[in-house]
Amino acid sequence: MKTMKASTLCVFALALASTALAQVAEFSLSGGQSRLTNNGIGSLTADASARSDDVQLTDGFRFGFRMTLNNWRFFGHEVGYAYNRTQFRMNTQPAQDYGTAIHQGFYDFLVYGTPEGSRVRPFAAGGGHFSNYVFPGQSVTQGGGSTKFGFNYGGGVKVKAGSKFILRLDFRQYQNGKPFDLPAQSGLIRMNEISAGFGIGL
Repeated sequence: MKTMKASTLCVFALALASTALAQVAEFSLSGGQSRLTNNGIGSLTADASARSDDVQLTDGFRFGFRMTLNNWRFFGHEVGYAYNRTQFRMNTQPAQDYGTAIHQGFYDFLVYGTPEGSRVRPFAAGGGHFSNYVFPGQSVTQGGGSTKFGFNYGGGVKVKAGSKFILRLDFRQYQNGKPFDLPAQSGLIRMNEISAGFGIGL
């Protein structure tokens, strides 16, 4: 009986070890564009003339990092952070632009089209995120900004360049509520990520 239990424990330990070895960690940096649609965030006035696009956020650039854990042959998890640079545009005559930032933290579940170990790995992604919109002249480190939670989805492709290095392309759409709770807001703001990057697999 003791021998049977010992054998069972050994098999269980080997199974856990093989599972742990199957996990592949990746660390990557990327940069690209963030393109905003439905980007009118409201008005600074509350009178009858207020329009949803009196104030807009413009397209900009982004850079960030991702940490990926591929637990299974066709599935993985990914968390990351991205800094987006944008303009707070007041549509007066003439229009006035003020530089500002959007900070994002996100999680995605990944579904790959090819198994772990393949040189080329297209994938689909979906998950949740938060976006912290910083009002011009304020700082996120001092508690400034408006944080909104939302969902994101998209896809991309990873290509191995050697034994450890990875090149990747990513396309995502992030949707969440509009920041600052200004008058005349409507709908969700949508940010489209188009980025390229490189990483290291461990």
